[in-house]
Amino acid sequence: MSKLNINKLCIIGVGSMGGSLARALRENNAVESIVGYGRNLQHLTEAKKLGVVDEISTNLGDAISNAEVIVIATPLGAMPALFSEMKNFDTSSSVMTDVGSAKHFVIEAAMKAYGELPSNLVPAHPIAGTEKSGVEAAQADLFQHRRVILTPQDNTDLSALELIRSMWQACGAEVIDMQTEHHDEVLAATSHLPHMLAYSLVDTLARMDDQQEIFDYAAGGFRDFTRIASSDPQMWHDICIANREQLTKILHAFNEDLQRLTKAVEQGDSQFLKDTFTSAKKARDKFCEQDK
Repeated sequence: MSKLNINKLCIIGVGSMGGSLARALRENNAVESIVGYGRNLQHLTEAKKLGVVDEISTNLGDAISNAEVIVIATPLGAMPALFSEMKNFDTSSSVMTDVGSAKHFVIEAAMKAYGELPSNLVPAHPIAGTEKSGVEAAQADLFQHRRVILTPQDNTDLSALELIRSMWQACGAEVIDMQTEHHDEVLAATSHLPHMLAYSLVDTLARMDDQQEIFDYAAGGFRDFTRIASSDPQMWHDICIANREQLTKILHAFNEDLQRLTKAVEQGDSQFLKDTFTSAKKARDKFCEQDK
Protein backbone atom coordinates (compact mmCIF):
# COMPACT_ATOMS: atom_id res chain seq x y z
CA MET A 1 0.00 0.00 0.00
CA SER A 2 1.44 3.36 -1.02
CA LYS A 3 1.93 6.00 1.67
CA LEU A 4 -1.13 8.15 2.22
CA ASN A 5 -0.76 11.84 1.36
CA ILE A 6 -3.94 13.94 1.54
CA ASN A 7 -3.29 17.28 -0.11
CA LYS A 8 -6.06 19.22 1.65
CA LEU A 9 -8.14 17.99 4.54
CA CYS A 10 -11.15 19.99 5.69
CA ILE A 11 -12.47 19.23 9.17
CA ILE A 12 -15.96 20.51 9.86
CA GLY A 13 -16.22 20.78 13.62
CA VAL A 14 -12.74 20.92 15.14
CA GLY A 15 -13.43 19.39 18.55
CA SER A 16 -11.78 16.51 20.35
CA MET A 17 -12.57 13.94 17.65
CA GLY A 18 -11.86 16.08 14.59
CA GLY A 19 -8.84 17.58 16.29
CA SER A 20 -7.46 14.17 17.21
CA LEU A 21 -7.79 13.03 13.60
CA ALA A 22 -5.92 16.14 12.46
CA ARG A 23 -3.14 15.58 14.98
CA ALA A 24 -2.83 11.89 14.10
CA LEU A 25 -2.60 12.50 10.35
CA ARG A 26 -0.10 15.31 10.82
CA GLU A 27 2.08 13.22 13.14
CA ASN A 28 2.13 10.43 10.56
CA ASN A 29 2.90 12.82 7.68
CA ALA A 30 -0.29 11.78 5.92
CA VAL A 31 -1.63 15.26 5.13
CA GLU A 32 -0.27 18.42 3.52
CA SER A 33 -2.77 21.05 4.67
CA ILE A 34 -5.62 21.06 7.20
CA VAL A 35 -8.45 23.58 7.18
CA GLY A 36 -10.84 23.87 10.08
CA TYR A 37 -14.42 25.07 9.55
CA GLY A 38 -16.97 26.08 12.14
CA ARG A 39 -19.34 28.79 13.31
CA ASN A 40 -17.38 29.79 16.39
CA LEU A 41 -14.36 31.89 15.43
CA GLN A 42 -12.95 31.76 18.95
CA HIS A 43 -12.88 27.96 18.92
CA LEU A 44 -11.32 27.93 15.45
CA THR A 45 -8.68 30.44 16.49
CA GLU A 46 -7.76 28.21 19.43
CA ALA A 47 -7.44 25.21 17.10
CA LYS A 48 -5.02 27.13 14.91
CA LYS A 49 -3.11 28.43 17.91
CA LEU A 50 -2.66 24.87 19.14
CA GLY A 51 -1.37 23.80 15.74
CA VAL A 52 -4.25 21.41 15.13
CA VAL A 53 -5.17 23.08 11.83
CA ASP A 54 -3.22 25.25 9.40
CA GLU A 55 -6.06 27.51 8.30
CA ILE A 56 -9.50 28.36 9.60
CA SER A 57 -12.70 29.58 7.97
CA THR A 58 -16.26 30.42 8.90
CA ASN A 59 -17.23 30.25 5.22
CA LEU A 60 -18.21 26.73 4.25
CA GLY A 61 -17.62 27.19 0.52
CA ASP A 62 -14.09 28.45 1.08
CA ALA A 63 -13.29 25.75 3.60
CA ILE A 64 -14.28 22.79 1.44
CA SER A 65 -13.05 24.21 -1.88
CA ASN A 66 -10.51 21.83 -3.47
CA ALA A 67 -10.45 19.62 -0.37
CA GLU A 68 -9.46 16.06 -1.12
CA VAL A 69 -11.16 14.83 2.05
CA ILE A 70 -13.98 16.51 4.01
CA VAL A 71 -14.53 15.14 7.51
CA ILE A 72 -17.81 16.01 9.24
CA ALA A 73 -17.11 15.96 12.97
CA THR A 74 -20.08 17.96 14.22
CA PRO A 75 -22.73 16.72 16.67
CA LEU A 76 -25.31 14.57 14.91
CA GLY A 77 -28.04 17.15 15.34
CA ALA A 78 -26.13 19.63 13.19
CA MET A 79 -25.73 17.28 10.23
CA PRO A 80 -29.11 17.71 8.45
CA ALA A 81 -28.63 21.48 8.14
CA LEU A 82 -24.97 21.02 7.24
CA PHE A 83 -25.73 18.61 4.40
CA SER A 84 -28.42 20.98 3.13
CA GLU A 85 -25.82 23.73 2.97
CA MET A 86 -23.09 21.54 1.49
CA LYS A 87 -25.26 20.49 -1.44
CA ASN A 88 -24.97 24.06 -2.76
CA PHE A 89 -21.27 23.54 -3.43
CA ASP A 90 -19.50 21.22 -5.85
CA THR A 91 -17.94 18.45 -3.77
CA SER A 92 -17.81 15.88 -6.58
CA SER A 93 -14.01 15.83 -6.56
CA SER A 94 -13.85 15.43 -2.78
CA VAL A 95 -14.39 12.39 -0.56
CA MET A 96 -16.79 13.10 2.28
CA THR A 97 -16.92 11.17 5.52
CA ASP A 98 -18.08 11.61 9.11
CA VAL A 99 -17.48 10.35 12.64
CA GLY A 100 -21.11 10.06 13.79
CA SER A 101 -22.22 7.39 16.25
CA ALA A 102 -25.60 6.68 14.59
CA LYS A 103 -25.04 5.74 10.96
CA HIS A 104 -28.64 5.38 9.82
CA PHE A 105 -29.30 8.95 10.92
CA VAL A 106 -26.29 10.30 9.01
CA ILE A 107 -27.22 8.42 5.85
CA GLU A 108 -30.85 9.55 6.02
CA ALA A 109 -29.80 13.17 6.58
CA ALA A 110 -27.55 13.07 3.52
CA MET A 111 -30.20 11.42 1.34
CA LYS A 112 -32.81 13.98 2.36
CA ALA A 113 -30.50 16.88 1.54
CA TYR A 114 -29.11 15.57 -1.74
CA GLY A 115 -32.12 13.62 -2.96
CA GLU A 116 -29.94 10.51 -3.06
CA LEU A 117 -26.91 9.32 -1.16
CA PRO A 118 -23.75 10.85 -2.66
CA SER A 119 -21.47 8.08 -3.87
CA ASN A 120 -18.45 9.97 -2.53
CA LEU A 121 -19.79 9.88 1.04
CA VAL A 122 -18.23 7.16 3.20
CA PRO A 123 -20.06 6.85 6.56
CA ALA A 124 -17.59 6.10 9.34
CA HIS A 125 -17.42 5.87 13.11
CA PRO A 126 -14.21 5.68 15.18
CA ILE A 127 -14.77 3.67 18.36
CA ALA A 128 -12.61 5.94 20.44
CA GLY A 129 -12.88 9.03 22.54
CA THR A 130 -12.82 10.33 26.08
CA GLU A 131 -15.25 12.19 28.30
CA LYS A 132 -13.36 15.40 27.52
CA SER A 133 -14.57 17.68 24.75
CA GLY A 134 -13.14 20.55 22.77
CA VAL A 135 -10.04 20.87 20.63
CA GLU A 136 -7.89 21.15 23.76
CA ALA A 137 -8.62 17.47 24.38
CA ALA A 138 -7.37 16.36 20.95
CA GLN A 139 -4.83 13.52 21.10
CA ALA A 140 -2.65 12.28 18.25
CA ASP A 141 -2.70 8.71 19.63
CA LEU A 142 -6.46 8.54 20.27
CA PHE A 143 -7.09 6.03 17.48
CA GLN A 144 -4.05 3.83 18.01
CA HIS A 145 -5.17 0.19 18.20
CA ARG A 146 -8.81 1.27 18.18
CA ARG A 147 -11.48 0.18 15.74
CA VAL A 148 -13.06 2.37 13.11
CA ILE A 149 -16.28 1.09 11.58
CA LEU A 150 -17.18 1.96 8.00
CA THR A 151 -20.73 1.42 6.78
CA PRO A 152 -20.44 1.66 2.98
CA GLN A 153 -23.67 1.59 0.98
CA ASP A 154 -24.44 -0.12 -2.32
CA ASN A 155 -23.50 2.98 -4.32
CA THR A 156 -20.38 3.95 -2.34
CA ASP A 157 -17.48 4.70 -4.67
CA LEU A 158 -14.78 2.08 -4.08
CA SER A 159 -11.90 4.49 -4.49
CA ALA A 160 -13.51 6.81 -1.93
CA LEU A 161 -13.98 3.88 0.43
CA GLU A 162 -10.33 2.85 0.15
CA LEU A 163 -9.12 6.41 0.71
CA ILE A 164 -11.04 6.69 3.98
CA ARG A 165 -9.89 3.22 5.00
CA SER A 166 -6.29 4.27 4.38
CA MET A 167 -6.83 7.52 6.27
CA TRP A 168 -7.87 5.74 9.44
CA GLN A 169 -5.20 3.08 9.08
CA ALA A 170 -2.64 5.89 8.92
CA CYS A 171 -3.90 6.89 12.38
CA GLY A 172 -3.11 3.42 13.70
CA ALA A 173 -6.71 2.18 13.71
CA GLU A 174 -8.13 -1.22 12.79
CA VAL A 175 -10.75 -0.57 10.10
CA ILE A 176 -13.72 -2.88 9.59
CA ASP A 177 -16.88 -2.75 7.47
CA MET A 178 -20.31 -3.31 8.96
CA GLN A 179 -23.95 -3.13 7.92
CA THR A 180 -25.61 0.11 8.97
CA GLU A 181 -28.38 -1.42 11.08
CA HIS A 182 -25.99 -3.80 12.81
CA HIS A 183 -23.67 -0.92 13.66
CA ASP A 184 -26.49 1.02 15.29
CA GLU A 185 -27.64 -2.05 17.25
CA VAL A 186 -24.14 -2.80 18.53
CA LEU A 187 -23.37 0.79 19.49
CA ALA A 188 -26.73 1.20 21.23
CA ALA A 189 -25.78 -1.69 23.52
CA THR A 190 -22.08 -1.10 24.04
CA SER A 191 -21.80 2.69 24.03
CA HIS A 192 -25.10 4.53 24.06
CA LEU A 193 -26.71 2.51 26.88
CA PRO A 194 -23.73 2.87 29.27
CA HIS A 195 -23.77 6.64 28.77
CA MET A 196 -27.51 6.79 29.47
CA LEU A 197 -27.02 4.78 32.67
CA ALA A 198 -24.13 6.95 33.87
CA TYR A 199 -26.03 10.17 33.22
CA SER A 200 -29.17 8.80 34.88
CA LEU A 201 -27.35 7.57 38.00
CA VAL A 202 -25.56 10.86 38.59
CA ASP A 203 -28.78 12.81 37.99
CA THR A 204 -30.67 10.59 40.46
CA LEU A 205 -28.07 11.10 43.18
CA ALA A 206 -27.79 14.83 42.46
CA ARG A 207 -31.52 15.24 43.13
CA MET A 208 -31.38 13.56 46.54
CA ASP A 209 -31.62 15.78 49.61
CA ASP A 210 -28.28 14.67 50.98
CA GLN A 211 -26.49 14.83 47.62
CA GLN A 212 -23.41 16.64 48.97
CA GLU A 213 -22.73 13.92 51.53
CA ILE A 214 -23.27 11.24 48.90
CA PHE A 215 -20.71 12.77 46.57
CA ASP A 216 -18.30 13.50 49.45
CA TYR A 217 -18.13 9.81 50.25
CA ALA A 218 -18.16 8.51 46.69
CA ALA A 219 -15.26 6.13 46.16
CA GLY A 220 -13.32 4.97 43.11
CA GLY A 221 -16.06 2.68 41.89
CA PHE A 222 -18.48 5.57 41.60
CA ARG A 223 -15.90 7.67 39.75
CA ASP A 224 -15.07 4.83 37.37
CA PHE A 225 -18.69 4.03 36.57
CA THR A 226 -19.80 7.63 36.15
CA ARG A 227 -16.73 9.05 34.36
CA ILE A 228 -18.56 9.15 31.04
CA ALA A 229 -21.30 11.31 32.56
CA SER A 230 -18.78 14.14 32.13
CA SER A 231 -19.12 13.78 28.35
CA ASP A 232 -20.58 16.55 26.19
CA PRO A 233 -24.34 16.69 26.96
CA GLN A 234 -25.22 18.10 23.52
CA MET A 235 -23.40 15.31 21.73
CA TRP A 236 -25.10 12.60 23.76
CA HIS A 237 -28.49 14.28 23.48
CA ASP A 238 -28.08 14.10 19.69
CA ILE A 239 -26.96 10.47 19.78
CA CYS A 240 -29.91 9.51 21.96
CA ILE A 241 -32.37 11.12 19.55
CA ALA A 242 -30.61 9.90 16.40
CA ASN A 243 -30.43 6.25 17.48
CA ARG A 244 -33.58 6.21 19.60
CA GLU A 245 -35.11 3.15 17.94
CA GLN A 246 -32.18 0.86 18.73
CA LEU A 247 -31.50 2.53 22.07
CA THR A 248 -35.12 2.08 23.15
CA LYS A 249 -34.88 -1.67 22.49
CA ILE A 250 -31.80 -2.13 24.64
CA LEU A 251 -33.18 0.15 27.38
CA HIS A 252 -36.30 -2.02 27.61
CA ALA A 253 -34.17 -5.19 27.75
CA PHE A 254 -31.95 -3.72 30.45
CA ASN A 255 -34.97 -2.50 32.43
CA GLU A 256 -36.40 -6.02 32.47
CA ASP A 257 -33.12 -7.36 33.86
CA LEU A 258 -32.97 -4.53 36.39
CA GLN A 259 -36.48 -5.40 37.57
CA ARG A 260 -35.40 -9.02 38.06
CA LEU A 261 -32.37 -7.83 40.02
CA THR A 262 -34.54 -5.53 42.13
CA LYS A 263 -36.88 -8.40 42.95
CA ALA A 264 -33.94 -10.63 43.87
CA VAL A 265 -32.60 -8.02 46.29
CA GLU A 266 -36.03 -7.48 47.83
CA GLN A 267 -36.53 -11.22 48.35
CA GLY A 268 -32.96 -11.90 49.42
CA ASP A 269 -32.51 -14.34 46.53
CA SER A 270 -28.89 -15.19 47.26
CA GLN A 271 -28.46 -17.68 44.43
CA PHE A 272 -29.80 -15.34 41.73
CA LEU A 273 -27.52 -12.55 42.90
CA LYS A 274 -24.44 -14.75 43.06
CA ASP A 275 -25.15 -16.31 39.65
CA THR A 276 -25.70 -12.87 38.07
CA PHE A 277 -22.53 -11.38 39.54
CA THR A 278 -20.44 -14.45 38.68
CA SER A 279 -21.69 -14.51 35.09
CA ALA A 280 -21.04 -10.79 34.70
CA LYS A 281 -17.52 -11.08 36.12
CA LYS A 282 -16.64 -13.90 33.74
CA ALA A 283 -17.97 -11.95 30.77
CA ARG A 284 -16.08 -8.77 31.66
CA ASP A 285 -12.84 -10.61 32.48
CA LYS A 286 -13.00 -12.28 29.07
CA PHE A 287 -13.63 -8.93 27.39
CA CYS A 288 -10.71 -7.30 29.20
CA GLU A 289 -8.41 -10.18 28.26
CA GLN A 290 -9.35 -9.84 24.59
CA ASP A 291 -8.86 -6.08 24.77
CA LYS A 292 -5.19 -6.35 25.82
